[in-house]
Amino acid sequence: MLSHNSQFEKRFFKKMSNFFALSMTKFFRLIADTFFAKRYGHRAIVLETIAGVPGMVAGTWIHFKSLRKMETGYGPMIRELLNEAENERMHLMFFIEITKPNVFERWLVLFSQGIFWVFYFILYVFFPKTAHKMIHYFEEEAVKSYTEYLHMVETGEVENVSAPQLAIDYYKMKKNAKLSDLIKKVREDEQHHSEINLKYSEK
Repeated sequence: MLSHNSQFEKRFFKKMSNFFALSMTKFFRLIADTFFAKRYGHRAIVLETIAGVPGMVAGTWIHFKSLRKMETGYGPMIRELLNEAENERMHLMFFIEITKPNVFERWLVLFSQGIFWVFYFILYVFFPKTAHKMIHYFEEEAVKSYTEYLHMVETGEVENVSAPQLAIDYYKMKKNAKLSDLIKKVREDEQHHSEINLKYSEK
């Protein structure tokens, strides 16, 4: 009987965790749609600022967890999460060069990052699997957004400008790489982050 109840509680918690993660994703998507609509370059700046938070928070927390427990074995996860944070930071740098955010957007970035950092830190400390599941959904939304952005570039709705030199060096792209090439690379990164966070949410 205890085993049956335990399994029921586990399934219930998993459903609630998934519901929360998905609800938060839809909430943040609504905010992004409200502020930026189809201005995907400007949207990318704010979203990539927020996207750089989870990997750093989680990687740092796991690092301290390893120190507290005095145990090895956390290295690969720490490196993966910190690499994710660095990768998202680079995405931000690319789109800043392309979009040139205004003062309002820069203040919005600071405000959003501060609020999200506190929110995600608390969530990760108490419910790490839910936190990873939420980021999995976030990254899926990022893939959709970049796919829509790419479509606008390829159809001529957005000018297919040259990719920033920073992005060309980072991805080792051809010298005449365009915005469309950059979006494809960034979208691949987001897909990878989605898969990794899904794996961590199920461990």
